[in-house]
Amino acid sequence: MIAAQGMSGLTAAQKAEVIYAQARSDLTNRLWRAALGGEEESGVHEGPGTTGAAAKLPMSLDALLSLLDKKTAPPQAVPQQPVQKQADAPGRWDRQADLGESASGGSRGYGPNAGYVGALSAAARRTGLPVAALATIVHAEAAKGSDGRWLPYSRNPRSSAAGLGQFLSSTWRGEAEREGTWLNGVARQQGWLNGHGKVKGEDRGALLALRYDPEASIQATADYARANLDSLTRAGVVIGDGAQAVAQAAYLGHHLGRGDAIRFLKGGLDSSRARTLLNAQIGVVGANHRIAVSGDAKAAHRAWLLDFMGKNIRPERFSA
Repeated sequence: MIAAQGMSGLTAAQKAEVIYAQARSDLTNRLWRAALGGEEESGVHEGPGTTGAAAKLPMSLDALLSLLDKKTAPPQAVPQQPVQKQADAPGRWDRQADLGESASGGSRGYGPNAGYVGALSAAARRTGLPVAALATIVHAEAAKGSDGRWLPYSRNPRSSAAGLGQFLSSTWRGEAEREGTWLNGVARQQGWLNGHGKVKGEDRGALLALRYDPEASIQATADYARANLDSLTRAGVVIGDGAQAVAQAAYLGHHLGRGDAIRFLKGGLDSSRARTLLNAQIGVVGANHRIAVSGDAKAAHRAWLLDFMGKNIRPERFSA
């Protein structure tokens, strides 16, 4: 059952789309896992404590169907620039060496997303993040309308990722169960956790529906970013000062999951895992093309991700 809190502000058609997408995904993926004897999907945006290991199943049923349905498109466009090989990243997060300076220009300020400034500012203050860094993470993750407006009710057809923060179901539950997070406080207040601090089975739907609530998604993105930054620091990754360095490091944690983010920054992401991640992001056909051009899955994934980040993780857009 989907909670009313997570559906506020949506039109009747949008509510119907959210309910259908979530119910279809939950049911089909359960049947798919049962048929093949697998477990819940794993991939980008992994939950706390995960190691980034490849899933037992190559993809969810939604992912398979999305590859067969040419009318279904991923929420983010695939860059078409030529791919070039790049060296492994050093242990230090060196923005200038690895990514280069972001190009200037583009629309500054929040534009059609100005209504989210209050929630972004509150979440940033609570977690000690630069508000521009948090805004650019949300901007990179959220699906957008033709006018650039963030779409809070969006759903990724290749996984269970949903909402402004594009959280997987498993990651969202993990944040609800993690002590001290904004989402944990809401879950406790609503009585969604059992005596062991785990989400009750009958309340999973209500909790997952909160991903479509903009404030909840923004607050959870801030908590997840803070935890990812702390994990990277403990792993020996040196994060520079300023919104740009913070945003890039936090986004890697959000996008890859902590384990893979650490391996990516230290040059230890193996080719098999790189291929899996690239398939999840741009589809098998696009991934195979890039791998063929670059000659290696690890280099192809790195080139795609750094290119994407260079274009999208630009907190200066939100500093005006």
